Amino acid sequence: MQLETGTTRPAACGYEFQRRHPRVLLCVPVTLRHLMAGGVRISRGISLDICEGGVGALVRGTLQVGETVSIDLPLPERTIRAVAIVRHTSKVSSGFEFVGLSAEERQQILSISGSS
Repeated sequence: MQLETGTTRPAACGYEFQRRHPRVLLCVPVTLRHLMAGGVRISRGISLDICEGGVGALVRGTLQVGETVSIDLPLPERTIRAVAIVRHTSKVSSGFEFVGLSAEERQQILSISGSS
């Protein structure tokens, strides 16, 4: 199921902010890899929404804001392995900002939302 979630969202502290990219609901299994003391840790989860700028997901394990991770996202054409920065995290969900997507990867994400 894919639905656009809009570009404006009320923030927890009572003000609204403008999203840079419209998000689309997308539920696919995700795998995160992040460097921890002692090696690479793998966490599994499920995506909630996606846009060309990032992805929201439910992820098992503890993440830290600012941490850099690798995310495997199985999309219709192929699985994307994207580098991302953890922008927010809570007991419920986490948000990730993509870093350095290729033009092809960005186009694949845009094709999901119908924005291409």
